Amino acid sequence: MKKLQSLYLIVYFLFFLSSVSFAQKKFIHPGILFSSSDLLRIHHTAQDKNSAGYASFQLLKDNPLASSDYKMKGPFKVISRDGEFGNTKSRMEADFSAAYLNSLMWVATHDQKHAERAIAILLSYADSLQRIPATNDAPLLVGLEGIKIVNVLEILKYDFKTVDPKKLEQIARMVTGIFLPVCEQFYASPAYTNGNWGPIVTKFYLSAAIYLDNQKMYDKAVRFYLHANDNGTIANYVDGKSGQIQESGRDQSHSQLGIGAMATVCEIAWKQGNDLYGALDNRLLKGFEYTASYNLGNEVPFKTWKDITGKYSEWTQISTAGRGRFIPIYQMVYNHYVRRKGLSMPFTQQVIAKTGAEDYDRDQPGFGDLLYLGSK
Repeated sequence: MKKLQSLYLIVYFLFFLSSVSFAQKKFIHPGILFSSSDLLRIHHTAQDKNSAGYASFQLLKDNPLASSDYKMKGPFKVISRDGEFGNTKSRMEADFSAAYLNSLMWVATHDQKHAERAIAILLSYADSLQRIPATNDAPLLVGLEGIKIVNVLEILKYDFKTVDPKKLEQIARMVTGIFLPVCEQFYASPAYTNGNWGPIVTKFYLSAAIYLDNQKMYDKAVRFYLHANDNGTIANYVDGKSGQIQESGRDQSHSQLGIGAMATVCEIAWKQGNDLYGALDNRLLKGFEYTASYNLGNEVPFKTWKDITGKYSEWTQISTAGRGRFIPIYQMVYNHYVRRKGLSMPFTQQVIAKTGAEDYDRDQPGFGDLLYLGSK
């Protein structure tokens, strides 16, 4: 009888472990900014001169950073956006953008010279980089540049069949050892920044979670976007009634930077089967429409914003700084809400018509016509 009970306990324990395992998220790869169907669609678009996204591909192809002959500005032992090593800012941004754009050119053309250049750039940094100093802008650096690095890793690991896994592992160690600790420090700190910081950090952290198959990191990033006591959550960054942005009184560039980062977070989660776009009754849609409308020249309602930190609550009118200067963030979100979901975004649609084929911005995925037009 005792033996039977013991056997039952063993079977129950094994079943319990099995259940726990099945409860864990099975991450989809490739699946950060691009699914396998996206990669195939991007390649086909780039081969078809009559396709709707071909003009955007031409902008990618003509960008000097996308050249397989790109000459690096680094690498550096220390990188920073500000402070003692702030002189590395533009140069390291160019290098990481070049790695990302070369990985896109690999997808678009299947010319392995682009894949090899992307790896060579990142491997060079993995060999050299020792630290990111704890300056004011450190979280922005890791968010803005880290997402480029991880997307290169994801694309090449799952789409470039002759890649050397050891090289990818070495680059990944740079991500986990130097970039991710800065994110952890940001998340552990009381809210102290304007709202664009939160989603910028989170779009990288969420990307790294997927690449590393780390459920806890993934859940942490999603919780931050939805529930954190920070200006960078969907509830605290976008007004539920008007769509006003927490930074609308600051300037239009940072407002677009913030909602662009939020859209990227949502797109990454969407690729993993999670709908953050729909949070709080599609509130991000309202933020895009409000921002698009004002920057098209229309009048919009404005209220003095009481932000989470209490440091940014004195803007009494919407800012005209940067008004009318659109950054390439609109195709991704339009593709989701309108093409996937059948909702209406008339002002965003006007922006897309006004700006034409979407180009690249070092702080956004860019090339929306090529990368997201028709993404499921």
